[in-house]
Amino acid sequence: MTDPMLERCKAWRRTLNEGRQQLAETYLKKRDPERFLKQYSQVVDGILQDMWGALELGQQATLVAVGGYGRGQLFPHSDIDLLFLLPSANETELNDAITRLIGLMWDSGLEVGHSVRTIDECLSEAANDITIETTLLENRFLAGDAALHQAACTALAQQRDPLAFFEGKILEQQQRHNRYFGVTNNLEPNVKESLGGLRDLQTILWISKAIDLGDNWDALVRRGILTLAEARLIKHSESQLQKLRIDLHLLSRRREDRLIFDLQQQMGLAWGLKDTPAKRASEQVMQLYYRAAKTVGQLNGILLPNLRARIYSQVPRVTQNLNARFYSVNGMLGIRRPDVFEKEPSAILEAFLILQRNPELTGFAPRMLRALWHARSRINEKFRRDPANRALFMQILREPGLTRTLRRMNLYGVLGKYLANFGRIVGQMQHDLFHVYTVDEHILMVVRNLRRFAISAFSHEYPLLSRLMNDFVRPEVLYAAGLFHDIAKGRGGDHSMLGMDDARQFCESHGLLAEDTELVVWLVGQHLTMSSVAQKQDIYDPDTVLRFADLVQTPRRLAALYMLTVADIRGTSPKVWNAWKAKLLEDLYHATLKVLMSGGALDVASELNDRKQEALTQLRLFAVPDDAIQRFWDELDTVYFLRHEAREIAWHTRVLNRFVHVTEPMVKTRLSDDREGIQVLVYTPDQPELFARICAFFGRSNYSIADAKIHTTRHGYALDTFHVFIPEHHDGDYRDMINFIEFELADCLKKAAPIVLPSEGRISRHLKHFPVSPQVMIRPDDRDNFFVLTIVAGDRPGLLARIAKVLTGYRLNVHSAKIMTLGSRVEDSFLVTGSALKDGKSVLALEGELLETLRL
Repeated sequence: MTDPMLERCKAWRRTLNEGRQQLAETYLKKRDPERFLKQYSQVVDGILQDMWGALELGQQATLVAVGGYGRGQLFPHSDIDLLFLLPSANETELNDAITRLIGLMWDSGLEVGHSVRTIDECLSEAANDITIETTLLENRFLAGDAALHQAACTALAQQRDPLAFFEGKILEQQQRHNRYFGVTNNLEPNVKESLGGLRDLQTILWISKAIDLGDNWDALVRRGILTLAEARLIKHSESQLQKLRIDLHLLSRRREDRLIFDLQQQMGLAWGLKDTPAKRASEQVMQLYYRAAKTVGQLNGILLPNLRARIYSQVPRVTQNLNARFYSVNGMLGIRRPDVFEKEPSAILEAFLILQRNPELTGFAPRMLRALWHARSRINEKFRRDPANRALFMQILREPGLTRTLRRMNLYGVLGKYLANFGRIVGQMQHDLFHVYTVDEHILMVVRNLRRFAISAFSHEYPLLSRLMNDFVRPEVLYAAGLFHDIAKGRGGDHSMLGMDDARQFCESHGLLAEDTELVVWLVGQHLTMSSVAQKQDIYDPDTVLRFADLVQTPRRLAALYMLTVADIRGTSPKVWNAWKAKLLEDLYHATLKVLMSGGALDVASELNDRKQEALTQLRLFAVPDDAIQRFWDELDTVYFLRHEAREIAWHTRVLNRFVHVTEPMVKTRLSDDREGIQVLVYTPDQPELFARICAFFGRSNYSIADAKIHTTRHGYALDTFHVFIPEHHDGDYRDMINFIEFELADCLKKAAPIVLPSEGRISRHLKHFPVSPQVMIRPDDRDNFFVLTIVAGDRPGLLARIAKVLTGYRLNVHSAKIMTLGSRVEDSFLVTGSALKDGKSVLALEGELLETLRL
């Protein structure tokens, strides 16, 4: 590069940087995305045209802007897509000049994506790849031979097959939606590529341009494809998404199209939002995104069928009458008159009910879909009070196909209009570290899970729950509870209590029986209780079961709460539900049902005898001598038999009956019944720091403890049982894992060396940006025999071992531990005793040290 060209390159870089800086400053003041995108494109246009002139390329070739840059919409850190159009393929000197030009672009700070082609090569590539065809569809002349550019545009237009292009873009959109659907994309959606993103809007314009209907929203209005009201909404949503994408690029200082955790709070503040007691700024800005994306998704669903109808206008219509208002047309539901919904608003809900009752219909016909979407404003307080509409909605809850119908109603904004409080939580994100769906999506997932219990095709998933649902009278009661269980999220206060008022108002206004109304209201208020009891309390303790049975009162309530609890947990995140939680809930259900069926009382002596007899039955299958069983059981007190289920008692007895007075630690391990974890038995003469030492071992080995039962026998031996989860991505044989634990843990306990805590490791990005304020609560239990220590904190490697080390330092005895991990949030409960808990100053010091340990 010559010195004069070097100076010009510096000048171009300076022009680019100054232009970017000035545009960014103006944008942050006026927040006008359309102006920014257009003016930034113009800045780059000027630099490129100046470079073209500097190399004296003249009319030898053509420089064409393509893709997003071709649209004149250039985001701060997007690639600058260019096409160098050559008159012929063998242009050696011209190719050398283009190579020098591309070097100048990069040296000047322009990040370019380029292709060098002739017209014939453009035609060939476009014919083989719809992505390239789309890129070339959006082109804009920059410099060089304008006639060559025009010839290329004409040739591409003549070659283009509108039908094939339409079908190709629809398939491409479906594949993209599938690719960007999932947990990650719910938490950190891609503003450009996700469902309802900018790419969906571009797809509409690409298709309309390909079939000569125009390349902007105003043109579609003139052609009758888009109404003025739709154009206003689509422009507003497009502006919202463009602002989000520009902010992402400016805040990250790179091309970043995902609303990543690192930027969500900054984005909220950039939009002028502030944290409130009910919602973070990040949650508010995410709700703005989800609502804009939902509007784009709705309009995309309306406009593409209308474009399809325009393209396939010659396809024969196959119709069938359904009633005076609706008919079937080519497998879709249509309306006889465009003003049906305006004159008969109740037809809005009737349309969904008819579609629900006729599963052979694939959806709404284009004309009906548009009329339905525009008729949403008719759903007002008068509409909601109409007994006919209330009856229609209840019928929807009672019919098969409920899940698909509710999702359609939510997609087109009808559900949030009819249930006004549901409309408030549409698009509301929950940064609580375990919900990965917006509140409305989570609620619909819960209803979907409840509905699956009633479908015979899914009875193999949860046989007991399927039997309960099939025996449950009026299952619409459960669906109503599912709809309202989280409807008060984001209002501040206890959403369960607030939701009870909404549920009662709905049930009473929709004519539910008094007993069903009370059940729905009770379920909404108690929907977290069964999960909490199962995962935080000792469900094999008769007193725990009696207290829960006293709360539940009837088998119908118990069955309903059990089904709602499972559906709720499964609807939070694919990672939260596991077979261990399923077993705890099922065992709690059976134990509570037994109490309720016996009149609400429990004969502890009889329960204890039944548990021993069941254990003896299992032991006789292994030919364990009765005298050996009794010799071991003589060292166990009543508390042991009350806190362990029969299968555990039998296992302990079978492996320990010959080693009652063993002098060295014994560790025995087996695969758990649910096959999602392992049970570890530790038997050893009691020693100081035992619980902390075991927790540290598992922490160093990357095993997660889910449950621990700590017991000391009458002769001073520790008999501790742990349920631990197998590490993620473990691909070894479980026998090797069992051998490792049995040998290494026993050796660790035998040496009794100083405790080595596991490394803290890296915390999750989600937790880093949405930390949990640690909480420590210490209170006596109901019988004043133990103290209950409850801990809430963000999860990280080795956390349990560190907690155990603190408890050891205060000489506290841990009798049981319930470890509940919800995504990146832990809610652990410990049953402890110790003299330090009787001294107020020691309790305060303990709480302070635990809080310091829990802080990230």
